[in-house]
Amino acid sequence: MSLEEKIMDHLKEAMKAKDSVTLEALRAIKSAIILAKTEAGATDGLSETEEIKMLQRLVKMRKDSAEIFTAQNRPDLAEPELAQIAVIEKFLPVQLSETEVEAIIAQIIEETGASGIVSMGKVMGLASAQIGGKAEGKVISGIVKKLLV
Repeated sequence: MSLEEKIMDHLKEAMKAKDSVTLEALRAIKSAIILAKTEAGATDGLSETEEIKMLQRLVKMRKDSAEIFTAQNRPDLAEPELAQIAVIEKFLPVQLSETEVEAIIAQIIEETGASGIVSMGKVMGLASAQIGGKAEGKVISGIVKKLLV
C-alpha cells in the first residue's frame, strides 16, 4: 500500500473520529504529496525515498515552528505542532538510536580510511545513503564531526 493510500485511509478514520489535530496533519501530508506529484519533471508516483524525505521535511517544519512558539512563550500554538509531529512520525520508518548511527558511521570511517574534518563530505555522503531516512541529517553530521575530529 502506498503512502497516499495509507494517508487516505487514516484521513477517513480521523474524519469519523472528528480528530482535528490528526486531520490537519494528514491533510498537510496529502497536500505535500499532491504538490510533489505536480512538480515539473515529476513522475506519476513518489519513490519510498522521496516519501520519507517529504515526511521528514514536514516534521522538521513543525519542530521549528514549535521551537519558535515555545521561545515566544506561546504553548497554545506549540502544542498542536508537537501533536502533528507525532501523527506524521507514524508514517516514517523507525528511527535509529544515536549509538546505532555512531556504529554505522564508525564502520564507514574505518572502511574508507577517512581521517580529519577534510573527509567529512565523503563520509556524510556514504552515511546518508546507507542510513537513509532512519536518522536526521543533523544527528548524522554531529556524529561524523565527533568521530572525525
